[in-house]
Amino acid sequence: MEEKKEQQISIDLPADVADGIYSNLAVISHSNTEFILDFIRMMPGMPKAKVMSRVILTPEHAKKLLFALQENVQKYEQHNGPIKQTTNNFPLPNIGGNAQA
Repeated sequence: MEEKKEQQISIDLPADVADGIYSNLAVISHSNTEFILDFIRMMPGMPKAKVMSRVILTPEHAKKLLFALQENVQKYEQHNGPIKQTTNNFPLPNIGGNAQA
């Protein structure tokens, strides 16, 4: 019986990407072939927000991301306690001139 060897991937993280971006709002939309995640920075008292990054995923990868995020939130809460959720009534964003639902 042959053993399957796990393939390891070498991941390059450039310095400019390693710094990350700050986002306090995400807008998620989808079509039949992809999920689009727009990460947005809203500043208090400013009428306009800026999309800082856009990530486009296949439906399969979007579901894998969902499960990975759920697992990491559970691990975080086991170690740090429940994450408090605040209710913010943000206005519906208007991205590129088209309102998102």
